[in-house]
Amino acid sequence: MPHITPQTFYDSQIGMLLGRSAILKDRLLDKHLEAYGLTAAQFKVLIIMARWNVDTPAELCRHLALDSGSMTRMLGRLEQKQLIVRRRSDTDRRQVHIVLAAAGQALAQRFPHIGAAAMNEFVGVLESSELTELERILSKILTHAGDRAVCWSPGDIDK
Repeated sequence: MPHITPQTFYDSQIGMLLGRSAILKDRLLDKHLEAYGLTAAQFKVLIIMARWNVDTPAELCRHLALDSGSMTRMLGRLEQKQLIVRRRSDTDRRQVHIVLAAAGQALAQRFPHIGAAAMNEFVGVLESSELTELERILSKILTHAGDRAVCWSPGDIDK
């Protein structure tokens, strides 16, 4: 159902509002992660690894919509911080598996606290019912677009 026409395109702010919201969310995450020496982008990699057991660069690229070069650089930074370890597969030497190092596992235990603080700052202006409705609407849009991330829960991701 078309809601926006060429004639009303300049009147619609949906793209700008979603984009600016994503930028604000990442800025707030950056602020809450600063004490841990992490960026929002690094947090996203680590939380996907910790929460959904994603363990290859290719899977991370798919889930984060990043190219392999960007992911390689990101993993290098996380490895330098001793938060992850890259290991060659025993069965296929071409494949690399990534695991959280001890420091990464310890930090991952803090993610619910860090994330909750950042997200509460982000959406704290909303009533509980408004937040539920916003999540429902965004999930509907993403599901319609075929985004598998909308329905992630432990064990849902195909390895």
